[in-house]
Amino acid sequence: MKYLLSLSLLLMGIQVVWSQEGVRFISKEDQQEIEIWINGQHISSYLYRDELKKAVLYPLKTMSGKVLSRGFPLDTRPGERVDHRHHLGHWFNYGDVNGLDFWNNSSDRPPEKRHRYGEIRHQEFLKLEGGKEKGKLVARSHWVDHEGKVLLEEQATFHFQEKEGVIIIDRESELTAKENLSFTDNKEGMFAIRLRRELELPSDKPGLFADKDGQIPKEKGQSSVEANGNYESSEGIRGGEVWGTRAKWMKLAGELEGESVEIIILDHPENPAYPTYWHARGYGLFSANPLGQAVFSKGKEQLNFRLASGASEVFRFRILINEGKNLSKEKIEKFQEKF
Repeated sequence: MKYLLSLSLLLMGIQVVWSQEGVRFISKEDQQEIEIWINGQHISSYLYRDELKKAVLYPLKTMSGKVLSRGFPLDTRPGERVDHRHHLGHWFNYGDVNGLDFWNNSSDRPPEKRHRYGEIRHQEFLKLEGGKEKGKLVARSHWVDHEGKVLLEEQATFHFQEKEGVIIIDRESELTAKENLSFTDNKEGMFAIRLRRELELPSDKPGLFADKDGQIPKEKGQSSVEANGNYESSEGIRGGEVWGTRAKWMKLAGELEGESVEIIILDHPENPAYPTYWHARGYGLFSANPLGQAVFSKGKEQLNFRLASGASEVFRFRILINEGKNLSKEKIEKFQEKF
C-alpha cells in the first residue's frame, strides 16, 4: 500500500522520501515546500518560497498537532497579532550584513527601498534523508543583495527527532563569505521564532489583532484571545526581564487547548559570544542573538563580527518542543549536555 501511495503522489508531482518509521520528508516542488513528519505526525515544513525572502520552518507543532507558531501572514487566525510580517515560523538571518538588512525584508517593501535589504535565496537540497531515529535535511542558500550579488553562502543542516514525546530540531548553519563581511552590531537577529497569541506574555497594551474573520483592522485594539505565556532562562530570570540578558537556554511555556506546552531554544557552547544575548519579546518574538550586544548591554559591550572572504563560521542551535508535563531545569540541562 505504501508503494502504491508513493507512486500516486509521484504522478501528481509530489516527491516522497520515505522511512519505515520515525522521520520522513515529503517534497512538494511546485509549492517550494518540504513537509517534515515524525511518527506519522506533520510537525513542520521547510518553506523556500521566493516571496518569503528567506527559508523558514513553518508551522511549528507539538507531537499531538498543536500549532505553536503564529499564522500571520500565511494563515491568519482570529485574535493574533498582524505586525512584522517578516516574523514567520522559525528563521535564521541578521539585521546588518555589509549594511544590508536581512532581518526586516519582506514582500511588502516598496521598490524604492529594496536596495536597503538583502534576501536569502534557496539554491538546492544536498540531502533529504529520513530514518527510524533521525531525519536529516541539508540545504544550500545564497545571501544576496537587491541585485542578486552573492555576499555569502549558507549550508544549513537540520536534524529532526523525537525522544520521550519531545521534538528535537537541531540546526547548524555554516556561513562562508564570498567577500569581506561585517556583521555590524545589531539587535535584529539571529536564530528566531514567532509564536502564537496564547504564548505571548499577558499584556493589556493595545495592538493590531486580526478580527473574527482573520482580517487586519485599521486601528489598534485588544485581542479576543488571552495570552498566558511566560519566559524562563537558564539563569532563573522570568517574564519580560529576560530580554537583553545572557543565558545558555531560554524556555517559553504556556497553556494551549487546556494543556501545557513549551518551546525551548538552546545555545551551543561553540557559538560566537556564548552564552548568547536574547532578543525575546513579550509579544511572541523569541530570538537568540549572539552577534548583537550593544543594545542589550546598554553600550557596555559591542561586537562587530567580521568574516574575511573565503572564511567560514558555524552557528548551532537546538529547539525543543514539548507538551504535557513541563521539562525541569535538570532535564533541559541534559538535553544541552548531549547537544
